Amino acid sequence: MNKDVSTDQSIVRYENGELFETEDNYVTEFPLTIMVNGEEFATVICSPTNMEELVLGFLASEGAILKRDELKSIQIDDSKGFAHVELTKSLGDRFEYSTKRMIASCCGKSREFYFHNDAAIAKTSMSKIELQPQQILRMMTQLQSASVIFKQTGGLHNAAISDGGTFFEHRQDIGRHNALDKLYGYCIQRHISVRNKVLIFSGRISSEILIKAAKIGVGVILSKSAPTTLAVQLAKDLNITAIGFIRDGNFNIYSHPERIKAN
Repeated sequence: MNKDVSTDQSIVRYENGELFETEDNYVTEFPLTIMVNGEEFATVICSPTNMEELVLGFLASEGAILKRDELKSIQIDDSKGFAHVELTKSLGDRFEYSTKRMIASCCGKSREFYFHNDAAIAKTSMSKIELQPQQILRMMTQLQSASVIFKQTGGLHNAAISDGGTFFEHRQDIGRHNALDKLYGYCIQRHISVRNKVLIFSGRISSEILIKAAKIGVGVILSKSAPTTLAVQLAKDLNITAIGFIRDGNFNIYSHPERIKAN
């Protein structure tokens, strides 16, 4: 069962020279401790929705599992904030660092798992997808339309995965990595191939986000915001098409423009 992603609570607001009591809607921050084979693996600070997808996508993107059938079971106890995962194998020596890490919702350097296993897990994209400009604009419009809770709270990252046509799945979280992990977990659960899919993202395309896209295995990532220089270099190296500043019917292609076919 998922908890509420946001809640109404009393606040004091200053407006037009006056202070007054009112209510505001803001997001829920939830610590989820992931136990793997009875051992504490990580605590992820997240929005308490689609938590099974989050756990599955997180474990896959961190290299704890390499395929769906390595997972025996996942049980979410959201009353206590635990996810109990049983694998068909031990984690072995794949993880040289200690477990029991806190994966903060703000991501960035606080996300201590990041970059440790990237060389082994990030994939050079083999995607053959080709997109028309109108498909790109439509996918960004779909993401913005789906971002209802963000419009209410301003406190969530939004992401979606699509094929540019009829397939479109949206997820949201206080952590940008978490939103992508939920989408990855959704696809793993349902045996949906991600190779010829597109990630649509609400925030900046940083190097971490680009590497996350590579770990998932998609060939295209879209954002209404800008990429960083390192993200563009990684996109070029990993054969990923990075597109940013998708606004007002326009966009910039920063890497591998050959996948975009204008009429």
